[in-house]
Amino acid sequence: MTKTRLTPEDVTPKAAWLNRRQIIAALGAGSVPGLLGQGARAQEALEPNTWDEITGYNNYYEFGTGKSDPARYAGEMQTDPWSVRVDGLVDRPGDYALADLIGDLPQVERIYRFRCVEAWSMVIPWNGFELNTLLTKVGVQSGAKYVAFETAVLPEVMPGVRRPILDWPYREGLRLDEAMHPLTIMATGIYGRPIPNQNGAPMRLVVPWKYGFKSIKSIVRISLVEEEPHATWNVSNPREYGFYSNVNPEVDHPRWSQATERVIGSGLIARRIDTLPFNGYADEVAGLYEGMDLRANF
Repeated sequence: MTKTRLTPEDVTPKAAWLNRRQIIAALGAGSVPGLLGQGARAQEALEPNTWDEITGYNNYYEFGTGKSDPARYAGEMQTDPWSVRVDGLVDRPGDYALADLIGDLPQVERIYRFRCVEAWSMVIPWNGFELNTLLTKVGVQSGAKYVAFETAVLPEVMPGVRRPILDWPYREGLRLDEAMHPLTIMATGIYGRPIPNQNGAPMRLVVPWKYGFKSIKSIVRISLVEEEPHATWNVSNPREYGFYSNVNPEVDHPRWSQATERVIGSGLIARRIDTLPFNGYADEVAGLYEGMDLRANF
């Protein structure tokens, strides 16, 4: 039977250099609600992966298809200065310096499960801000129903974009209510440190109840739109990648069973655990999809 709550035995082993008790002590008692507040029942036992695991094993195809390629090549990307275009159905469109766009937004710390569609998982301590605070700042107009995102395209430092792996730039999108949900954050750091280039510096999306490819990295454009936006993997192969991409152990990817997941950092013999509906955040987000067929709208 699928477990609805993790225990210490079910999650990634304690980080080698910074355990959860140290994280909470470092953040201070006043920060605990921000760390655990949303989805607390699903998160309260989580132990994060190490910095090296998080930053050394990930997908960022602009830098190559290997799990270590981002760490090998992304260091050449310059992330300061950085600008973000905000356009579409917003009251205050424009090309913003990142500091001007996000500098006054309330900061949060969140320990979230991260579940890749390839059926591996981590636990990551992010810091950043709720996306809804940014959208409120720029002013969402009444006709907006979706939020579209684009990643930077820098062929001089991104060897992957010099090959037709995907149709660049990388694009993703959320329904507006998904984007406004308090679990949806824009991450600017990991473990309280600035987010590394290979993990999506200087700012990336994190939607913890969806497969990881929805959490677009190194964002340079945010658009409020009326129609469902293009999402790179969905357009490239709609049979394998749905627009919603909610974690659903009952709907397999054609190449990977989604019933279980391989826990990164679990030792020489990879440990597998049951995958939870909505990645363990069903209590918080299942209501967004009430009445929808989650097999058809995968």
